Amino acid sequence: MALAAKLQLRQSQSLVMTPQLMQSIRLLQFTHVELEHFIDEEIERNPLLERAEPQDDAAGEQAQKVEAEPQATTEGDWFEKEMQWSAEAISDKLDTSLENLFPDDPGTSERLGPDLTAQWKSASGNGASSSSEGLDAGDMAAAAITMRDHVGEQVALAFADTTARSIAADLADGLDEAGYLRADLAEIAARIGTDAAAVGKVLAVCQTFEPAGLFARDLAECLSLQLAVRDRLDPAMTALIANLELLARRDFHALKRICGVDEEDLLDMLAEIRALDPRPGMAFSGGASDAIVADVEVRAANDGSWTVELNAETLPRVLVDHIYFAQVSPQAKNQAEKDFLAECLQNANWLTRSLDQRAKTILKVASEIVRQQDAFLVHGVRQLKPLNLRTVADAIGMHESTVSRVTANKYMLTPRGVFELRYFFTASIAASGGGDAHSSEAVRDRIKQLIDEEKPVDVLSDDAIVDMLRESGVDIARRTVAKYREGMNIPSSVQRRREKRAMASAGR
Repeated sequence: MALAAKLQLRQSQSLVMTPQLMQSIRLLQFTHVELEHFIDEEIERNPLLERAEPQDDAAGEQAQKVEAEPQATTEGDWFEKEMQWSAEAISDKLDTSLENLFPDDPGTSERLGPDLTAQWKSASGNGASSSSEGLDAGDMAAAAITMRDHVGEQVALAFADTTARSIAADLADGLDEAGYLRADLAEIAARIGTDAAAVGKVLAVCQTFEPAGLFARDLAECLSLQLAVRDRLDPAMTALIANLELLARRDFHALKRICGVDEEDLLDMLAEIRALDPRPGMAFSGGASDAIVADVEVRAANDGSWTVELNAETLPRVLVDHIYFAQVSPQAKNQAEKDFLAECLQNANWLTRSLDQRAKTILKVASEIVRQQDAFLVHGVRQLKPLNLRTVADAIGMHESTVSRVTANKYMLTPRGVFELRYFFTASIAASGGGDAHSSEAVRDRIKQLIDEEKPVDVLSDDAIVDMLRESGVDIARRTVAKYREGMNIPSSVQRRREKRAMASAGR
């Protein structure tokens, strides 16, 4: 078989995504915080971009008033420019001596120089700004104490021996964010050059640190340390802690037998367990949680419809400085500088257009969601309709992937609360009578209501819930009911029956 080289022409079509197009797609799925961070980076790179901060109306009116009505200088105005600043003048005006005002520069017999006069006027406010302007309360707030710092302070006070301090420091390094010790004691002993008994003694001291429960190696030890501090680690409680798996299964009959207590004592012990902290180290995880800022606001209109608006706080305001471009472009010395300015202008114009398109797309998707879920806004979760991305995409003439990016990490403020846009997209559950399908979220709410209303003597099984839902027109399988129940952290009917009977017995 002979081999030969050939030239062939082939024509084909392909979709090529430019970097700007890819960036536009990324902008759609950015959250408000991520978008602000991205714009800050673009402004830092591009000299033609600037933020359009809203002007303070009150400050603007005050500035116009000051400009239109200049203050008249009087003989008693102690900020008068022509005033002769002397030690006697300051003492008369402030009822104090110059030594108290300027302890480093007593100079009581000399006049203040023009520089010092300007500093004094600026520090005193001069009627334009107060001396506290620019101070931020957050700058003066104490920094959050980390778990490492908190433990380190207690280690320094608890151990005087250098070796013991080294062991304690290694143990502290082995703490996870929940406060549990994940280090191996034998490895620590080998690394420091001591025996395991010495490490155990140091660990015993570390387990007395505040908050109680730190340096525990498992949940049972964490709870035991906290109960020991409260002087509640009696034999019955010790037996309960040793059988946490039975507590998780709510096997109260077995627990009463093992602990040797009656139902009333067992309920009291369970209440004490619930009051403990299973993750004591999380108190130092720090950081204030960010409040959710809705991207879209929905309000009821006078005609019975809904008004959908974008939240102005989440809309970045970016301007292109064409004036600056006109000033610097004629001064470009070479082609590289001209190309740089042209690229900056192109990128700035692209960013403003992309932000505008992003806002329009979010508003269009949110408006269609409101139209589809009108019954939910009026009547609540029971009227939530099953909805998917394709339905919304077809209604507004967009691709399904675009709708998916828009609804990611975006929130809507409605009269019924703040919801993520993804909340309105739920699976469909068929109706038993052949009617309209039901939303999975509405079915979950119905299951929760049925379980909340059940009585201790008549606890509903999953099969009973299936029958009741089918009577109300919901065609659902038993395994689906079990999945929804477990997703809401609701125990099985057997566990619920044990718990409710125990609570009923304690109530009597």
